[in-house]
Amino acid sequence: MSGRLAFVFPGQGSQYVGMGRALYEAFPEAREVFEEADDRLGYALSRLCFEGPESQLNDTFYTQPAILTVSIAAWRAWQARGGPSPDLVAGHSLGEFTALVAAGALSFPDALYLVQERGRWMKRAGEQQPGAMAAVLGMERAALEEICAEASQETGEAVVVANDNCPGQLVISGGKAAVARAGELARGRGAKRVVPLAVSIAAHSPLMAPAVEPFQAVLKATPFHRPSIPVISNVQARPLQSTPEDLRAELAQQLTAPVRWTESIQWMIENGVRIFVEFGPRDVLSGLIRRIAPEARTLRVEDPETLEQALRALD
Repeated sequence: MSGRLAFVFPGQGSQYVGMGRALYEAFPEAREVFEEADDRLGYALSRLCFEGPESQLNDTFYTQPAILTVSIAAWRAWQARGGPSPDLVAGHSLGEFTALVAAGALSFPDALYLVQERGRWMKRAGEQQPGAMAAVLGMERAALEEICAEASQETGEAVVVANDNCPGQLVISGGKAAVARAGELARGRGAKRVVPLAVSIAAHSPLMAPAVEPFQAVLKATPFHRPSIPVISNVQARPLQSTPEDLRAELAQQLTAPVRWTESIQWMIENGVRIFVEFGPRDVLSGLIRRIAPEARTLRVEDPETLEQALRALD
């Protein structure tokens, strides 16, 4: 295997009804993950993943533990089949919790509870301060940040660049009027497209501030350990400091801070990573990585077929 290996884990937006079923049916290790999730959460998360309803699966309170569970099931199946271990791990937003589980910094049951509570408090913050998000395609980050500042001043509402996903794909987040105005300005200044997202919360923006303090209390009560391998931070786009206090601070700050995915992948490339394996539903992150680093190799593990393909590719 030429070059270093990184595992990456997706966040919200990759979910779909039926995800994880093939893993559950093919691998006892994956089945155990779903059963553990059902027991820990006190409801049939596995049935929600496999059968829906879609409206419930798309509710952030359920979405977050569902994607975490499918991603961990894929990773455990990989381990059971003797797949190689990574040199680095990273996750996009919610996926950072999955990465911490893979790095041994957080137990799976504790991660399940954390992301469920994260979803609870994010949803409640969204009810207190309804917001919006929109993808902006074909614009540089610096220009979009200027537009956000202008829209904020005009409307009196916050709007920020929330996700730097890859070159030409940014996401803005904030108050509804401010997001709409920033979208208008972006269209007028050369954005190829502005696509409103089907969400009611302004993730990774100042509107999530009401969620920070209650979520900090949950984090404080959760045991963390030093990661066994480096975990790349969404907030810093560098390896996380590894004390439990640092990990808790990162996960609280992440609620209101932007996801610096482009820079995170660039840092890994600069530090020798040449192969990325994505664990979880769909291949959203693989697509972003190909845009950021066309020279990198991307593989994914979502079901038995893609697992075998990835293992053969690294053999």
